[in-house]
Amino acid sequence: MPDLLFTAFSNRSDAVILADEVGRQLHSEGIASELLLLDDLVVPDGATDALVVSLGGDGTFLKSARLAHELGARVLAVNLGRLGFLLNVPAAELIHDIKRSLADPHVVERLALQIDMPGRDDYEFALNEVVVERAHAGHMVRVCSFVDDDEYLTYSADGVMVATPTGSTGYNFSAGGPVIDTTLPVMVLTPIAPHFTIDRSIVVGGDKVIRLNAVTKSAEVVADGRTIGSIEPGESISVSRSPKPVRVVETRRFELGFRLRESLREGHA
Repeated sequence: MPDLLFTAFSNRSDAVILADEVGRQLHSEGIASELLLLDDLVVPDGATDALVVSLGGDGTFLKSARLAHELGARVLAVNLGRLGFLLNVPAAELIHDIKRSLADPHVVERLALQIDMPGRDDYEFALNEVVVERAHAGHMVRVCSFVDDDEYLTYSADGVMVATPTGSTGYNFSAGGPVIDTTLPVMVLTPIAPHFTIDRSIVVGGDKVIRLNAVTKSAEVVADGRTIGSIEPGESISVSRSPKPVRVVETRRFELGFRLRESLREGHA
């Protein structure tokens, strides 16, 4: 099996070209690699020792992280676009960072979500967030939330999400939720455009189980931007901390304060 799995979407010609160029150079130094296109992802067998190298933006990284999570592999996030909250490797330093990651990696573990859907035997995965949202535009969904067996709030809203610290700077932040340091073992419950109810987020410990129940209407369930199913009135999803974290390789300092400053600066450019 290869030492590296480059991951990219087929419409990112810059990523495909970079993977080829870097792969050829590393091959001459005895490091084997393979390009895996994410459009129709099929998890390869026996690649648990490979380093997954994500080439693209935050969306590419989220799908690459899912692959790495399934394999139990490490993932390295390469930024090929604008500043990404999840990405810390510039393309110009890719070869250097790959060698460093293979020789002496600094691996941090990111909390991921395990999502239990009704009627299914297996679990869904999310690194950023899972959302129970309205099925039709112009309508709200009514969602009752529980933490363990304790009933919390019932929301009439566009949706209700459970986000990880990694995902706190994404959709959660756009919905008015707090930014959370990625080292904290917590989950955050955030309503999306709630109507006549509390609009503040609730942060709970990572050992809790959050249940979201569709009260009066069917709702879509979306994990990291992809629809994973729907629930009917009276049905629930359960969200908990995945027993297996996402193992992210960090090759340089990438503090939250820096990411916030750069993102806000770019957003006002």
